[in-house]
Amino acid sequence: MPVLAWPDIDTVLLDMDGTLLDLHFDNHFWLHHLPRRYAEVHGVSLAMAEMELQPLFETHAGQLNWYCLDFWSRELNLPILELKHEIADLIALRPHADTFLAAVKAAGKRLVLITNAHRDSLSLKLERIALAPWFDRLITSHDYGYPKEAAAFWDALQADLAFDPARALFIDDTLPILRSARAYGIGHLLAVSEPDSRKGRKNTEEFDAVEDFRALLPGLAHAGVAPGV
Repeated sequence: MPVLAWPDIDTVLLDMDGTLLDLHFDNHFWLHHLPRRYAEVHGVSLAMAEMELQPLFETHAGQLNWYCLDFWSRELNLPILELKHEIADLIALRPHADTFLAAVKAAGKRLVLITNAHRDSLSLKLERIALAPWFDRLITSHDYGYPKEAAAFWDALQADLAFDPARALFIDDTLPILRSARAYGIGHLLAVSEPDSRKGRKNTEEFDAVEDFRALLPGLAHAGVAPGV
């Protein structure tokens, strides 16, 4: 875990699911809860439900539709948000994420949540975990019409925030998204070593990864922000 050059960072961009929140909720929903409820509602076996859902998931992965609750509600003829509420007790903060958020806020950095989550999904999670007070902005890719995997998302974010990409830190658990951010010119990038607490560490390939948010704190308290920012 490298020491971050906090004096060179003005803006901190943070993903939500798998970065600040345990990805177990989302994985359990899409891989287990949704197939079971799909089977019950449509009167098919669980094996058949999984067989029908898998190609749909593969077709839309990485696209805005993949993250859109309205799209899946129409496509599957299921009340997706209601089904998410059924297991909302699984929504949980990753260890020490709140400690990190408090320290970044206290240091005067601009703190922005950028998530591919649908607004309804974001609202559900904010009802369970009080993330909103830490952030200057809460942005979902649905606001722009492009997922974070797309270069157009970063163009829209820049037009919205007017930030210096070279002086931004971005933390995300999805490698294609980190590669998209790198291509755009985001200067400081970190992956997450264990986004799902039930699945163990993942291979973050070419990206350095954070395991414990407290490891990012050295040098932050006195870093401040650049003049005029």
